[in-house]
Amino acid sequence: MTSGFKDLNLDQELVQAISECGYETPTLIQEQVIPVMLTGSDIIGQAKTGTGKTAAFALPILNNLINGMDGIQALVITPTRELALQVSRSFEKYGKHTRVRILSVYGGQPYGPQLSKLRSGVDVVIGTPGRLMDLLKRGVLDLSQLRVLILDEADEMLSMGFIDDIETIIQYTPNDRQTALFSATFPPEIKRISDKYLDDPTTISIHSDHLTVDSIEQRYYLVNQKDKLAALALLVEVEDIKRALIFVRTRLGSGELTNELNSRGIPSETLNGDLAQDARERVVARFRNDQIKILVATDIAARGLDIDDISHVINYDLPEEIELYVHRIGRTARAGKKGISLSLISPKELWRLRRIEGYTKTKIQRGDLPTEEDILEIRQRKLVDKMIVWLKRGRTNKEKEIVVRLMNEGYAVDDIAAAALKLSRAEEKSRPIRTVIEATESRSKNKQKHIGNFSGKDNKTASKTSDEIGMVRVMIPRGRTHGVKPNEVVSSIAFFADIPGKSLGKIIIQDKSTLIDIPDQFVKKVISSSGKIKLRKENIRIQLA
Repeated sequence: MTSGFKDLNLDQELVQAISECGYETPTLIQEQVIPVMLTGSDIIGQAKTGTGKTAAFALPILNNLINGMDGIQALVITPTRELALQVSRSFEKYGKHTRVRILSVYGGQPYGPQLSKLRSGVDVVIGTPGRLMDLLKRGVLDLSQLRVLILDEADEMLSMGFIDDIETIIQYTPNDRQTALFSATFPPEIKRISDKYLDDPTTISIHSDHLTVDSIEQRYYLVNQKDKLAALALLVEVEDIKRALIFVRTRLGSGELTNELNSRGIPSETLNGDLAQDARERVVARFRNDQIKILVATDIAARGLDIDDISHVINYDLPEEIELYVHRIGRTARAGKKGISLSLISPKELWRLRRIEGYTKTKIQRGDLPTEEDILEIRQRKLVDKMIVWLKRGRTNKEKEIVVRLMNEGYAVDDIAAAALKLSRAEEKSRPIRTVIEATESRSKNKQKHIGNFSGKDNKTASKTSDEIGMVRVMIPRGRTHGVKPNEVVSSIAFFADIPGKSLGKIIIQDKSTLIDIPDQFVKKVISSSGKIKLRKENIRIQLA
């Protein structure tokens, strides 16, 4: 066990930058990956988000860069634009005392600045498969001098249909490069890629026992579905939130919840699939820069979101897959810090919670919602704390003039102070305190059989009705056993039914069939296209689920 980054044989400039970032002790994956990567060996790293894997590969790359070398020395491929940006920022932070030249490339950016930077010389490129393929085809991205290739979140790239692109990109790189592949899971296709393109790799696996779950305080609150918003408002008021990420199941739900929170005087913003990329980046930047402290997101929209100092993850809706729960809460408790996960559970969702407990091998504690007395006491304490701050600052000369004038008019000092405090608390009227009667577990008995299958893997029990208002669930007779992938389903239906791909909702791939949520206004077009829609060159029937 190392005592700090200085024991990992990294250059002093990197150790200094890491220290300035506030990191003192390497995480388990950093401790194991960095020494191996410094030797130039290939690596397979099994680790999930939140384990510190970006620094695990970024620091060795920066350490081993050859100054003054022409050509791109390192390439990092990520599944999403957001993750590409996050990795780029990490390289910039860690390499700020070096002369490293970094370029991030992803769809939605203009080509001009990228081409200009490539011509002037770049050491490290971080990008998404689509834009990298684009630049290679244009002949402007030269990987012939590449020394290190990183495949980050390989299983995500597989699920998004990028594996063919990855293999094409690899063909443009030298055979003697160093390759590191990082993935949370290792399905057969990822194993095939690693067997084919990695040379005698060292395998480093950080199992769930070492994930951030142990450093996260997990609580759940049992409330009726109709009371979730009121319960959330109570919790937001009493929790010491620096940044909170609130997860909901649907795009529609994310927008509605954000509007409700704002109407209750709780400033929030939405992160969902309806946002254009530039709007998404602005929202994430405001969240990162503490301009907003609550972000309401869907799981898909939050992919690649990698922000430190998220103090709370709140599950307004539980995810449909158990693994997603771990992935969600792993966004807090980063870099050895503590985090808090709160889940609002209705009685009919209790069985899902029990399955999560079994999967994570942890007991999630039931919490008690704050009472009206608790809220009033907290509000008063916060007000007093603010008053003390201003009293210590002593910068109240203009206000004192008002007090003196009122005293001259015959008002007592304590009455003036009380009236001023009353005025300062006027905004509390926008935050009415609603008492929530917590639900009882008995209401969930004998209802489990009516709930959709949590993993979405059992064709007989999966929910056949959409959870999202305004959406209708349809089914195609092709599923996991046929190798069906979400991106194929979206592109096929969008093309042959002539509807926007981004309008499609949840996609649940089961063993022998796939369920898709379609906006109500497009259902007739989709159903009328049944038999004409091609999936993997085969005509498929589509019907209401």
